[in-house]
Amino acid sequence: MFLPAELIKAKREGQELGDDAIKAFINGIAEGQVCDAQIGAFTMAVHIRGMSRAETVALTLAMRDSGRCLGWPELDGPFLDKHSTGGVGDLVSLVMAPMLAACGAYIPMISGRGLGHTGGTLDKLESIPGFDVDPPREVFAKAVQETGLAVIGQGKDLAPADGRIYAVRDVTATVDSIPLIVASILSKKLAEGLDGLVLDIKTGNGAFTPERNSARDLASELSEVSDLAGLPCRALITDMNQPLAGSAGNGLEIAEAIEFLKGGYQQPRLKEVVLAVATEMLLLGGLAKNARIAEFKLNAVLEAGLAAEHFARMVSMQGGPADLLEQPEKYLQAAPYIKPLPAPRKGYIQFMDTRAIGMCVVGLGGGRWNAEDTIDHRVGLSQFKLVGEQVDMGEPLLVIHAADEAAWNAAAEELLSAMAIGRKKDKLPAVYERLH
Repeated sequence: MFLPAELIKAKREGQELGDDAIKAFINGIAEGQVCDAQIGAFTMAVHIRGMSRAETVALTLAMRDSGRCLGWPELDGPFLDKHSTGGVGDLVSLVMAPMLAACGAYIPMISGRGLGHTGGTLDKLESIPGFDVDPPREVFAKAVQETGLAVIGQGKDLAPADGRIYAVRDVTATVDSIPLIVASILSKKLAEGLDGLVLDIKTGNGAFTPERNSARDLASELSEVSDLAGLPCRALITDMNQPLAGSAGNGLEIAEAIEFLKGGYQQPRLKEVVLAVATEMLLLGGLAKNARIAEFKLNAVLEAGLAAEHFARMVSMQGGPADLLEQPEKYLQAAPYIKPLPAPRKGYIQFMDTRAIGMCVVGLGGGRWNAEDTIDHRVGLSQFKLVGEQVDMGEPLLVIHAADEAAWNAAAEELLSAMAIGRKKDKLPAVYERLH
């Protein structure tokens, strides 16, 4: 008979857990036989004692197998996805997924909601009237089959043990345990039935791993565990010392993604990260022989409007308006109070506290303080001046989109504290390194 307390005791004492014991514990979580107190004790033991590579692989696979796993026998892949550790203005998934679908990949993307100062892809897509992030299984499958992509939430039947464990980690100060992070991320990706995965690991003051070495360690652990679990994986380390896109906020990022896909303004740093991640995905999926060919294909589907077409079909199939790309202003509501924030002095943008900027978006109503909070999809920030750029006194540092003047004033005060103007500083790279 399996006793959860015995497994917790063994891990607390630093013993290595066997595959069968880990699987029994995770099954007990999924079936409701393991209580939250026992989950909390387990996650704290793992946080303190760590896990071997073999234990982390076993935990990942057990969490994957705690629910439904997707399969795509009727389609000739490759099935690819990416995972980002999150940041501010990170709308890479919104533009990259349709680009890859237009290149011949299938992208069954399971995304998340905003967490802390970081935005969530599902929250952004819900800016689109009618868009369903939790469609019936047959709608999801049809969207992937006919458009090459779909973006949905995790739901209750994919890696359900992960949902319970994560909720407990969030209130027991064990969110930053590397084995638990790795198992949480990869269990969901493995459940998608993928042929390849690319990781976008952020580093900088707006990332969950601010130090480059910590980001590299997380990327290496994720890549190696993914490979051992049977999912080929590559990783990139990218910058989050300033917002990635030209905007931050749910509806604003959808509008920017549409403009990007239609061949309008493409923020250079955003495009660099999109092309870098998407290139690795095409190479991993065997859809390009080398990086030069991959980048050529990606630019070609953008210029021909094919990526935009795939995005439009996906939006329509998941309940959104069929003419969103033709008339985005008809569907994406503008904030009631929109006004630029003037620079208080002349100089160069020397520093941006990206986490504080993300929390400013939350404060405007574009994120959640509590799980039950309602998001205001209209609000956010746009037209950022970035590190290394010159500004004159009175010139806009950015534009604040607020619900009212009081909210604008509060955001303005926070943003002036989050941005330093001084002597000239070199512009920051968007991509630091690739790990294979």
